[in-house]
Amino acid sequence: MDYLQENGITVETVMVDDTSTIKEEYGIPPDLWSCHTMVVDGYYIECHVPIDVVLKLLEERPPIDGIALPGMPPGSTGMDGEKDGPWVIYADTGELRAFVNVFLGQEDVRHLHGVKTA
Repeated sequence: MDYLQENGITVETVMVDDTSTIKEEYGIPPDLWSCHTMVVDGYYIECHVPIDVVLKLLEERPPIDGIALPGMPPGSTGMDGEKDGPWVIYADTGELRAFVNVFLGQEDVRHLHGVKTA
């Protein structure tokens, strides 16, 4: 959570016994469920989404319910190990589709050049 605060996001931690309750409340598709769920300005953010993608979401404010990086991939924020392949961060518009692709060994060129991907 430090990385969120370091990037200007106010964090309030809420510990729950059953995380499925918050996931169901926000309509997060079960295929995207993971260990952590955030709600930021009405969007859900599921799992270890990189901060640049969170900031992209908050800057662009697309008409989606939230984003997710399923599977707790190695090398993602807060996870041990090294990134071992590309990641697809999904947008939930009622149907899942790619929001951003993060490639191994390079950044997503569309994101770096400001092309909207959502």
